[in-house]
Amino acid sequence: MPTQPSLRPFDVAVALRLLLVPEDRYEPLANALATSTSAAHRSVARLQHAGLCEPSSRTVNRSACREFLVHGVRYAFPPVHGPERLGMPTAGSHPELSPLFGNGSAMKSIVWPMEGGVVRGEALVPLFNGVTKVATRDARLHHLLACVDVIRVGNSAQRDVAADVLAQRLSLA
Repeated sequence: MPTQPSLRPFDVAVALRLLLVPEDRYEPLANALATSTSAAHRSVARLQHAGLCEPSSRTVNRSACREFLVHGVRYAFPPVHGPERLGMPTAGSHPELSPLFGNGSAMKSIVWPMEGGVVRGEALVPLFNGVTKVATRDARLHHLLACVDVIRVGNSAQRDVAADVLAQRLSLA
């Protein structure tokens, strides 16, 4: 009897990277996400099975991806919080996102725990190991992953702002 395949949190990063760099080969995709080529290949296969990538292709289905990110990611991968730590800013603490959450909708400081981190905040378990390494190398992907974290941890108004930012950045509208 076959098993039911399911998405993994890492697959969110793979889909976002493929939206930033369409039809990337597996080797550069794996290098960009600090993983193995086989892990990138398995992730794309899961994305294809879920309908988030086109069959037999690494092309992301933009409308399906938007729907999943806006309406499904917080249920599929609920946030896991930890104690206050030093780390890399995410969610509403991201430097490009924090100005969007002023005027009464400010978010508390949230970080991905990281050795040598410079921001203190509530720890959020990242979607995948190595996220801080990836985010350090790719500011665009860091911004998008922070938007996804807003959707995971924010209130309704904050999620709407993050969904709009994702749509603008990725032409998902």
